[in-house]
Amino acid sequence: MSETDSTAEQTDITDYNDPNAPWNQAWDQEDSIADWNGDVIKEFRENSGKVGGAYAGGDLILLTTTGAKSGKRHTTPLGPLYRDDIMFVSSFIEGKYPAWWYNIKANPQVTIELRDKTYQATGKVLEGGDYAEFAAWVLANNPLLADFQSKVDRPMPLVVLTLNDAG
Repeated sequence: MSETDSTAEQTDITDYNDPNAPWNQAWDQEDSIADWNGDVIKEFRENSGKVGGAYAGGDLILLTTTGAKSGKRHTTPLGPLYRDDIMFVSSFIEGKYPAWWYNIKANPQVTIELRDKTYQATGKVLEGGDYAEFAAWVLANNPLLADFQSKVDRPMPLVVLTLNDAG
């Protein structure tokens, strides 16, 4: 976890259902998730990758993908995870895979904003044997994703992100 100058304290989240977890925060149904993401994206870019609220003190990236159907660019704030020096992302969306997962499957070239740097990168949706090996490691080493996986019927999405260069 990176340090932040926010007064909010980062709570150690150990349970997927923890009401303090960012993915369990209430949001106004009149606002769309895109509006909520837009506020996080704006704060991220104004503060070199630091944000407050539910994500205060945590590492965050902005992942920009190209729409699988629309061809339009979409930016999503995500918490990166690491297996040694391998960056990967997953999702706690219960009913479906996230749009960014489908976008990377169709077009693996992505942009990642990490702190105050922008990288061109390649996303790889893990499948088959690659998925099985990586998922076994994730479930053994990430209690939150293991807890999430125990509550859903489909395999959790796993995408490895490889940074190409600083921009």
